[in-house]
Amino acid sequence: MTRWSTDAIPSQAGRTVIITGATSGIGFAAAKVLVDKGARVVLAVRNQTKGADAVARLGGRAEVRSLDLADLSSVRAFAEAWDGPIDLLINNAGVMAVPLGRTAEGFELQLGTNHLGHFALTNLLLQHLTDRVVSVSSSAHRMGHIELTDLNWERRSYKQWPAYGQSKLANLLFVLELERRLSATGSDVRALAAHPGFARTNLQGHSGNAWADRATMVVTKVVGQSAAQGAWPTLFAATEDLPGASYAGPGGFAEARGLPQLVGRTPEASDAELAKQLWTASAELTGVDFPL
Repeated sequence: MTRWSTDAIPSQAGRTVIITGATSGIGFAAAKVLVDKGARVVLAVRNQTKGADAVARLGGRAEVRSLDLADLSSVRAFAEAWDGPIDLLINNAGVMAVPLGRTAEGFELQLGTNHLGHFALTNLLLQHLTDRVVSVSSSAHRMGHIELTDLNWERRSYKQWPAYGQSKLANLLFVLELERRLSATGSDVRALAAHPGFARTNLQGHSGNAWADRATMVVTKVVGQSAAQGAWPTLFAATEDLPGASYAGPGGFAEARGLPQLVGRTPEASDAELAKQLWTASAELTGVDFPL
């Protein structure tokens, strides 16, 4: 696997893929590879103008559908309108280290978009899934902590990076518990996770602190890998024969860049009991639960 490349990805002809947030960055890069391999790729995105532009650039069997992960009514509408099998769902969309904001339901924006929106979407689509779910996490999960009594930062003093870390840790715990539930039912569907390392995308630079954002963008240009390279772990998790609950990331120094491989996670991200507790809390917040 040390010499993995996108050339190793087999034909995706006949497969249907949904990718959230795929108008740019690693989502678009992953979509490009999968379209080129023959897949039907549905870009589930909030901005339909950007989505249409992305589809035009992708060509092939790409299409766009409306989805706002920060609004559960949009998530439900997307799922209710879906008809037919889904081979692969890539939960890619996200926001990073943004100022305090709230979703339509009042969830803290990073947790609501990065975790709760995808939690609801995945469970609502699960009856259609045939192969696997890949959730995009981050090495920033290492700075995260799940505060079950205040997931939405209503009593704590809000901090952008810890909030982002919590949402990315939640992604990993979601995959862990989803895989356990799928296995318990005898389902052939697998749940996996990936992180892109340090990639040059438009995810950075939205903290609201002008100086910090400029510094981040300079560092990103100097040391970050391309969005295409950042998509490698996602594609690796999406197409290789890996065990459920696997976590893929770059194999280079500090998992910042390099060819994809299976990587480690924090003890909290491997806590099966915490994963169950977070699932229960997420189901209560969203009104959506495991359907199988």
